[in-house]
Amino acid sequence: RGSLAPRDIVARAVDNEMKKSGDDFVYLDITMRKKADILTHFPNIYAKCLSIGIDMTKDFIPVTPASHYMCGGILVDEYGKSSIQNLYACGEVSSTGLHGANRLASNSLLEATVFAHRIYLSALENYKNNIIPDEIPEWNEQGVTQSNEDILVTHNLRETQKIMSDYVGIVRSDFRLDRAMRRLFLLYEETEEFYKKNKVSVKLCELRNVIQVAYMVIKSAVARKESRGLHFTTDYPDHAKELVDTII
Repeated sequence: RGSLAPRDIVARAVDNEMKKSGDDFVYLDITMRKKADILTHFPNIYAKCLSIGIDMTKDFIPVTPASHYMCGGILVDEYGKSSIQNLYACGEVSSTGLHGANRLASNSLLEATVFAHRIYLSALENYKNNIIPDEIPEWNEQGVTQSNEDILVTHNLRETQKIMSDYVGIVRSDFRLDRAMRRLFLLYEETEEFYKKNKVSVKLCELRNVIQVAYMVIKSAVARKESRGLHFTTDYPDHAKELVDTII
């Protein structure tokens, strides 16, 4: 099937070559196509490559797998409703069941458009019955100080991203997942201690959310004792005979 194989197979093949060579990328060769075809079908990619000194009609293009779409997320019904009352989820953050273990090519925008409209209709109807409290107390900042160590937040965010990319990425294993969970727990403890002593900031809230999502992804991956679509583990490379729910 070559480069026309499903995206998870191509991504794993690229990842395997990068791990063997130690390089940060592999080369994509499209020089066999006529220049007119490339300009017609890939005008934006051609312009971008040219802006960084790569003429894709003559040169190889360095490529690497990247996080593109999350097959999973918050479980919702056909109207985008989550299990929490009045909380809707739409787009990549949601799990509608339309994509399964591999994203359907070119359907993510259509999915988001359809569910956005359904959520609008449902939320409009539910809003009529909602009662918004008149008195919501102000955030209490007593006992905390303004941090002058925001580098700790930035560093922990980068470290969390690195953990997820290296250990919970394209190819997983029980060993990598266990290591990821142990390192993530240390970041969780550091972040919570920082949160309790310092004033809340957008970056700090985002970091706490990222760590929470990372934890749920790892926990779900640990529970999956099979490989299916883009959820691939070297310890269980085949489909399970019976599909087991790994939704948290």
